[in-house]
Amino acid sequence: QVQLVESGGGLVQAGGSLRLSCAASGSRFSLNTMTWYRQAPGKERDMVASISSSGTTNYVDSVKGRFTISRDKAKNTVYLQMNSLKPVDTAVYYCAVMTLMGPRYWGQGTQVTVSS
Repeated sequence: QVQLVESGGGLVQAGGSLRLSCAASGSRFSLNTMTWYRQAPGKERDMVASISSSGTTNYVDSVKGRFTISRDKAKNTVYLQMNSLKPVDTAVYYCAVMTLMGPRYWGQGTQVTVSS
């Protein structure tokens, strides 16, 4: 059974940093693109950052220069380092295993709250 478990969320002041982790179990995903999404209250779930099997990264414009996605294939884990956090970054953050058809597996999410 595939399971994705996010951790590392919490409450932080504006300008602070958090590092999210997403540990996968039940299967190896070294060949899959991994993506972080976020969903703020009342809004749709949006892509934040992705990393391909070869390490190519993509970011939504609003987090470029502040967030960094990385992965450790040996640990089957993907990370999201978030610096210079802003109140608008407040959301539930989810990781997902991507296929050609889109997200295939989701984690349960981790809450990130940035206070002003």
